[in-house]
Amino acid sequence: MSGFVEKPEPIEVPGLVHLHTGKVRELYQNEAGDLVMVASDRMSAYDWVLPSEIPDKGRVLTRLSLWWFDQLADLVPNHVLSTELPAGAPADWAGRTLICKSLQMTPVECVARGYLTGSGLVEYEQSRTVCGLALPEGLVDGSELPAPIFTPATKAAVGEHDENVSYEEVARQVGAETAAQLRRTTLDVYARARDIARERGILLADTKFEFGFDGTELVIADEVLTPDSSRFWPADTWQPGRAQPSYDKQYVRDWLTSPASGWDRKSEQPPPALPPEVVERTRAKYLEAYERLTGTRW
Repeated sequence: MSGFVEKPEPIEVPGLVHLHTGKVRELYQNEAGDLVMVASDRMSAYDWVLPSEIPDKGRVLTRLSLWWFDQLADLVPNHVLSTELPAGAPADWAGRTLICKSLQMTPVECVARGYLTGSGLVEYEQSRTVCGLALPEGLVDGSELPAPIFTPATKAAVGEHDENVSYEEVARQVGAETAAQLRRTTLDVYARARDIARERGILLADTKFEFGFDGTELVIADEVLTPDSSRFWPADTWQPGRAQPSYDKQYVRDWLTSPASGWDRKSEQPPPALPPEVVERTRAKYLEAYERLTGTRW
């Protein structure tokens, strides 16, 4: 069992209908039928939404996604219509709210991997494959792959774990043509982002995208290339054969699984609140990723 340690009550705003509370985002619909997406400061790890928030996290995710959407505009259109605050919305929503097209979403987490780590490493160590794709012998944690690979997953409900699936399973679910389009676009976007990040001293180990259709046009949605949806590693300390330092929630994961937290991940008990120093270090990681990637001060 997992999920929210304490599920928040959604804020009611005149003219908006609350649709969904996600791990990080609240989703509303306005009277025009557009989606209103509000990024909170919530932090999730190990399929739990933690009781501690990371100050400014929602604004970092929103601003960084907007920056990346601009970098990718010639490759794939995005779902953003406006960044204006809806009338009557609380002041705290400023900088964390996007008004977006309502899309026909695909039921697939589109994951691209350029390096071996995480669930991909676990599968590789068992079978020398990732999502059924054969990989060469001799790779270790942090190895760069011979070429980036598309390793899709099924979307899970809050508190459940996304499941890696084969490309053939994606084709069965969405059709061969759409599956091919998802794979091609995922790898094109990953390659662009990898090159941009590398110029700034950051390795993009892996990342996940969500896509939907606006009529017949494929559109990239949700967040993109943030520390929540991607593994960013400092290039100057990259050393295969060990866990890499990272600009993401790994710092939180490491504390939760350390003796200091006193939490047993295998139990059904919710994780504890984060100590102030872990909150501050995590916030600093998110801000550093934003500043290094965009070249602008927070």
